[in-house]
Amino acid sequence: MTEQRIGIIDIGSNSIRLVVYERTANGAHRVIDGSKRAARLSEQIDESGNVPETAISELVDMMNHFRLICAHHRTGYIRTVATAAIRNAANREDVLRRIEAEAGLRVELLSGEEEAAYGFLGMINSMDITDGFLIDIGGGSTEVSLFRDRTLVQSVSFPFGCVNLTRRFAPKGVLQDEDLRALEAYVEEAVSRESWISWSPGLPLIGVGGTIRALGKVHQAHVKYTFQSHHNYPIPGDEVDALFEQTRKLPLDKRRKLPGLSKDRVDIIVPGIAIARALFRAARSSHYVVCGTGLRDGLFYDTRFPEQPRQTDVLAYSVSNLAALHPAMPRQHVAQVNRTAMHLLESLRHAQPLPERAELWLDTASSLFRIGASIDYYEYAKHTFYLMINSQLFGLSHRELLICAAVASYKSRNRAKLLAASFRPVLDDHDVQLIALLGTILQLAVALDRSETQAISRLDVAVDGATLLLSASRAEGALAVERKEVDGMADDFKKVWGLTPHLEVPHLR
Repeated sequence: MTEQRIGIIDIGSNSIRLVVYERTANGAHRVIDGSKRAARLSEQIDESGNVPETAISELVDMMNHFRLICAHHRTGYIRTVATAAIRNAANREDVLRRIEAEAGLRVELLSGEEEAAYGFLGMINSMDITDGFLIDIGGGSTEVSLFRDRTLVQSVSFPFGCVNLTRRFAPKGVLQDEDLRALEAYVEEAVSRESWISWSPGLPLIGVGGTIRALGKVHQAHVKYTFQSHHNYPIPGDEVDALFEQTRKLPLDKRRKLPGLSKDRVDIIVPGIAIARALFRAARSSHYVVCGTGLRDGLFYDTRFPEQPRQTDVLAYSVSNLAALHPAMPRQHVAQVNRTAMHLLESLRHAQPLPERAELWLDTASSLFRIGASIDYYEYAKHTFYLMINSQLFGLSHRELLICAAVASYKSRNRAKLLAASFRPVLDDHDVQLIALLGTILQLAVALDRSETQAISRLDVAVDGATLLLSASRAEGALAVERKEVDGMADDFKKVWGLTPHLEVPHLR
């Protein structure tokens, strides 16, 4: 697929969404536009199982609107898919013909298995996780998948979702005790026919789709979570149960004011979480994890990279993509700093105990530390931090992402301490020390190429008492700029590492 822009339209049972992706001149990918319309198609199915004429006309109008947005962006390819509401409609062929004839869009009618597979692809390309269950609670269907060693093992699509179960068990948005028991029994009976769901206890339950994202946002607001990102957000099972009961008991007028909950989910959130809880118990899962990607992301990867849609290294791909989105970054300088930082870390590992993944964090930080210069060079550290925590930097936990961003933008231990204080309890005092250790290594690596000429082609590192000897055994020139920069940061480095860095050049020995 070589088109510069790709449009993905997802005709879901609860909402209809458009996402427009762009491939930049540097080969990076980003979302440049998106639109969402509440449809509640599952709710509108009549007694004969048909999508009524009024709903079809509204759907066609919406498709034309989305097509015009794509035309505005000169989108080269539009991929349109439909899921459970149309899949299960008795007049589905008529609906698809109308959309193609009146909106000029051919619609792929996804099977439940295909929907699960694309959802898995979107999730696995955004999370560094090996084994687990994946659930996607839509408006008219719920997909459950088991994956092992990052490979989809088994999946099933159940013909129930948050919209049609709301219609059946909570028509006014309120789920009474008796109705809850009936809903749970209905879900449990369907799940019991898929015995494999209970064979792998202790795995996390990863949730994609609007229901689980809404759950994550409400939980974050409830606990006053300091890092506002719902992707890769873990929630203990007992806290979901407590939040469910609190939300279920709220009348709709008060539920509308619930922080984190969008107005279009006020009535369907409780039945949606009830489905999640039933699946959580059936799988005997360890905890929930909210995933911010899903079906549309999977469709994008399948469309853009048909030969190899699944990324082998999630973090490496997203670091490369984020770097390519900021072409003003001096690539040769950044590559030199990255190599030097990793060499310094290897040489200093014996001096301080560091976590196993510290190498990964420093590698990430030293690959992205200059992206903020695309906004303002003089404040690039501040902008780098903001860009890193607000971009699609996948494969890291929230704590790890904040650590990487703090290391990339490191200025001083006091600044790191203030930063950690604003993100407690995600970061703690131990993390401040870790950020200082890795941050000073990065700053030393930057100092060693301050002229941005890559003058040092070989650096030998050794510890001699309280001195960190940096011998430029292969270098061009006297490295006057680099020597001055290393001397200028020597005191700060010593405060953290207990070592004073000293740069030597061959002819000065």
